[in-house]
Amino acid sequence: MTLPTPGSRTPIRVLVCEDQELVRVGYVTIFSAQADMEVVGQAEDGHAAVEAARRLRPDVVVMDIRMPVLDGIEATRRIAGPDVETPTKVLVVTTFNVDE
Repeated sequence: MTLPTPGSRTPIRVLVCEDQELVRVGYVTIFSAQADMEVVGQAEDGHAAVEAARRLRPDVVVMDIRMPVLDGIEATRRIAGPDVETPTKVLVVTTFNVDE
């Protein structure tokens, strides 16, 4: 069995969509450190996420649910929903502050 050599595959093209700059920069830093991933863009609100996904055609979008202008759920629907001719894969993430 032959295994692919490192760097022989096309990297996974990632679009990071997160309104909190510190979190967004963290994701970009982590993904950029991976040899098999390439961050092709960033968006800080849902509308910008939809526009960037259509323009950049990433392999996967990392989408925060809670974002301004257009929430991540609706942005995901516009990027990967049943009415989208060529849907993009979306990984939905979120954080919640909960005091118990």
